[in-house]
Amino acid sequence: MVNRQQTEPESRAKQRGRPRSFDRRTALEKATLAFWEHGYEATSVSDLTRVMGIGAPSLYAAFGDKQTLFEEAVRAYDTTYGSFGDRALAEEPTVRGAVERMLREAAAEYTDPRHPHGCLVIHAAINCTTPEVEESLRARRNATIAAFESRMSAGIAAGELPADTDAAALARHTGAMIQGMSQQARDGATKEELEAVAELAMAIWPRS
Repeated sequence: MVNRQQTEPESRAKQRGRPRSFDRRTALEKATLAFWEHGYEATSVSDLTRVMGIGAPSLYAAFGDKQTLFEEAVRAYDTTYGSFGDRALAEEPTVRGAVERMLREAAAEYTDPRHPHGCLVIHAAINCTTPEVEESLRARRNATIAAFESRMSAGIAAGELPADTDAAALARHTGAMIQGMSQQARDGATKEELEAVAELAMAIWPRS
């Protein structure tokens, strides 16, 4: 005969010691939104465990430390919310069309009420005092500028832009527009206001 007085406490003890199960993808999404809203430095581990709905041991076991989790969150952001720029550069047949689409979609994405405003890669770097994180975000932003310059150089070679166009300067200008639109969205600019900014940016676009 089974002694229930012995087995039930043992069963409860095993349940207490059993790691809590959770959906990793959902937890990562919540962490991404937290970093996006508050930035890297201002988002603590306790903030993360609260929004992710998991304990610190589960966070460390599944994602590593805070910095490793942030790096994964940035990669997730790049392939979801932040992917519109890469898609525009890859899909539009002309460099002007790519930049115009990118700025227009930035106006919509940066002001979407379903998630924090602006760009995670830009906003998370504000007041960041962790050198590795600061450098990683800077490298990502510089890689974006380099991608702009590469596409603009190709546009010059294809005759889409005047032969004397300064591809590097035009890439920097485009990057400044994207970064400025992100901050403006954080400060409360509407989609329509940012679309007007994008329209002005394209009005001075070099014409061949």
